[in-house]
Amino acid sequence: MTDKQIIYLDNAASTPVIEEVIDEMIPYLGNLFGNPSSVHQFGRKSKLAIQRSRKKVADLIGANPNEIFFTSGGTESDNLALKGLSKFYRDKDKDKNHIITSVMEHDAILETCRELESDGFDVTYLEVGREGLVNPETIKRFLSKRTILVSIMLVNNEVGTVQPVRKLAEITHEYNKNIIFHTDAVQGVGKIPIDINNLNVDSLSISSHKINGPKGVGALYVRNEIGFKPLIHGGGQEYGLRSGTENVHGIIGFGKACEISLKNLKKNCDFLTNLRNYLIEKILSEVSGSRLNGSVAKRIPSNTNFTFFGINGEDLIIKLDEYGILASTGSACSINKKRASHVLKAMGLDHEEISGSVRFSIGIQNTKEELDKTIEILVKRVEELREISPFKSKYSL
Repeated sequence: MTDKQIIYLDNAASTPVIEEVIDEMIPYLGNLFGNPSSVHQFGRKSKLAIQRSRKKVADLIGANPNEIFFTSGGTESDNLALKGLSKFYRDKDKDKNHIITSVMEHDAILETCRELESDGFDVTYLEVGREGLVNPETIKRFLSKRTILVSIMLVNNEVGTVQPVRKLAEITHEYNKNIIFHTDAVQGVGKIPIDINNLNVDSLSISSHKINGPKGVGALYVRNEIGFKPLIHGGGQEYGLRSGTENVHGIIGFGKACEISLKNLKKNCDFLTNLRNYLIEKILSEVSGSRLNGSVAKRIPSNTNFTFFGINGEDLIIKLDEYGILASTGSACSINKKRASHVLKAMGLDHEEISGSVRFSIGIQNTKEELDKTIEILVKRVEELREISPFKSKYSL
């Protein structure tokens, strides 16, 4: 099978690096190899390029460049936010040891919260409804004088739910303006308009490879007045808050991807929304026993998540892969844990509903013709799997 026959529909896991980004990176893999910490001209050129990229990242979310800290990706950004912020402020007031998050978060948040619990922090995990949304009224019951940090993701990576972060942050800050509100915006940045001032958040995580940039680089936005403790110590790079020689070519590519995302944001949003709606309509009408998971209205433009009753989702992914259709059953970041989706479980889905779930996430490189081909193959593969499925469903033959 050649690459030309491949239809890639796993863009929530990673996106292809676009040509303009690669072109921007190449010089920094060649002659422009200087260490940004060096004072000679090679070092200064690398340092200046990093600063230009910092501004491009900041412009995408409406921040100041000096509020952007480069990291190795979304996971490190989430760790740095939760550990760095909570420990900094607990050191100032030992009574401040309460964190609020949700059961829908990415493992980078949930595992970090569990680690913080072992370090004496008290963590509240907010429940969600059937559509995967946190009810803003719920948070009011758990905010307290001990609360130091709230972290609610902007967009869920599995079902594409867009959380009411602005409202949640507003409620939090009305209760106490000194409580830090962080959002994991890895799945939202570059796909929907984001302005940190309008969103009313204090901290926000971003990842390059979700917006057609290179892997291994991301950023954490932290509002200027906020302090946090570094996780990595050394030479004092990134304003002393994230030491280590910078991933120069990665940062350059990340900055270019942000610049392109900002320039094409409305066009890409409209394009992806149209493709997404087309895919949802076609699958629900042509694949019997299919159901869309998550909110219909409050959904990221690029995400669809379906349950196909009477089959196993992993079996379907393998079958689709044989025909060149690349999709997933959920988060690629936690697939090695071999456990049922905590996201779908939190939304109240039962074992069969979770087992039969598949995510198709669309990218700017996809076409309507690819979706038609996908649906044509999907219908046949679902029928085949239902013939041999162990699930006792009315859709099994």
